[in-house]
Amino acid sequence: MQYLLRGKIIILSTFISLLPFLGSSQIYNDLNLPDHDYRKFHFGIKLGTNRAFYHFNYNPLFMASDSIQVVESLQSSGINLAWLVNMRLGEHFDIRTYPLDLIFTEKALEYHLKYPNKLLGEDSITTKTIQGITMALPLELKFSSDRINNFKVYLLAGAKMEYDFAANAGEKNADQQIKLNKMDYGVEAGIGFHFYFPVFVLSPELKISWGLKNLHSRDENLKYSNIIDDITSRTISFSIIIE
Repeated sequence: MQYLLRGKIIILSTFISLLPFLGSSQIYNDLNLPDHDYRKFHFGIKLGTNRAFYHFNYNPLFMASDSIQVVESLQSSGINLAWLVNMRLGEHFDIRTYPLDLIFTEKALEYHLKYPNKLLGEDSITTKTIQGITMALPLELKFSSDRINNFKVYLLAGAKMEYDFAANAGEKNADQQIKLNKMDYGVEAGIGFHFYFPVFVLSPELKISWGLKNLHSRDENLKYSNIIDDITSRTISFSIIIE
């Protein structure tokens, strides 16, 4: 999976690096797609990359633990694939959603152990990787600036629901693992730029998401789980949207 993610990210990064040249050649040309923003509905596709990690709080049991000294949340890369539906509300406001929004992530918690159990494959630094295959349903309010020739800036704010198909809270034999619930909800905000080309609109977008629900299904019998109380998700994503 990491090989595929790296390939996607390299392709996306190469494409992103060309945006300034593409945009500068279009901004001062004739007005492209003059009626695009006046349509009641328009659609698009999104391809993006993300950096995801967990925010967590320790359980009081952590202070009494003589085995685990430190826990850290590691950032890792993933990809986003989505289908956009945009509804115009007025001159500067739109509502947008992604009825099909797939997010692939790989988050990890790193444990520093004082007494690692070599028989269980533990080391002084042990990493527990958590794969995520998430279906999200965001609802966003979009505020756009005036159009300057073939360029426009916009801001986003909204909320979302998520369902993680890979979450393992229901597994009975998830020994020595962190158990996470499948459902999540949160808020998000972002900024983007429209570049109007003759036959499509290209929009690079940066967005930050904060999970609000405690994802942790705490198990007092698991040493990697019982020292943590609540876990919430954090994601920073960069996407390219074609409308």
